[in-house]
Amino acid sequence: MSIPTHNVQKKIVVFASGSGTNAENIIKYFQKSHDARVVAVFSNKRSAKVLQRAHDLNVKALYFDRDALYNSYDVLHILEDINPDLIVLAGFMWIFPKDILKRFPNRIVNIHPALLPKYGGKGMYGMNVHEAIIRNKEKESGISVHYVNENYDEGEVIFQTKTEISEEDTPETLAEKIHKLEYKHFPEIVQQLLQKKSQ
Repeated sequence: MSIPTHNVQKKIVVFASGSGTNAENIIKYFQKSHDARVVAVFSNKRSAKVLQRAHDLNVKALYFDRDALYNSYDVLHILEDINPDLIVLAGFMWIFPKDILKRFPNRIVNIHPALLPKYGGKGMYGMNVHEAIIRNKEKESGISVHYVNENYDEGEVIFQTKTEISEEDTPETLAEKIHKLEYKHFPEIVQQLLQKKSQ
């Protein structure tokens, strides 16, 4: 399957499993850039809203199943065809297979809605994270952008930023604070990583 990749210097591929607000934010950020572009969005959920968001923004949207990722190498072959400069996980819930990690070393990054290594690992995603943080009466939380390895949330941390938690905060209000950090910083970090690869 051949995917048009535009005539741009840097190519970004986004993987997402859900609504895709971070994916949409990154797509729009780089639509204003002359240096890079999101060329494809992959999702492991056929009904994920992220696929429609990508389609509406004229970005190739692809659904794949577990077999295509882990057994048949279909996803790997499509990625090899695209040869992205960076693969960005934005709310993607599956472990990345070793063959893709090996093929794209230091080119796969993820964002996590907490200050790793705290509140990472299997099952720690979305509201599960915020609920645990509020329940434990933490004074701060934040976001972590990290390289992806074969384990959940254990890759080298690239960037973190924090937000304070007040006594009045709920998991929902904390989620809003974290989303604001994600929308502000994630595209900027992606851009910085691409610039480093150019040097």
